[in-house]
Amino acid sequence: MEMKDIERINELYRKKKAGTITAAELEEQALLRGRYLADLRRNLRSQLETIRIQNPDGTIIDVKKRHDEKYGGSQ
Repeated sequence: MEMKDIERINELYRKKKAGTITAAELEEQALLRGRYLADLRRNLRSQLETIRIQNPDGTIIDVKKRHDEKYGGSQ
């Protein structure tokens, strides 16, 4: 998500807080928030999928592979 979109989310928040937001702007706000949250989740999942855990015995566990084995694939 681009910085201008985040700035627009914040601008719409301020308008809503002030009570001057229109119905069209409320729809825009919901759309932008949805896109922001989708991007946030995608980025977080990407980061979590790269985690490797080293056990005290030196073995390394790939968290994504272990998750997929336990729960039957990506979710």
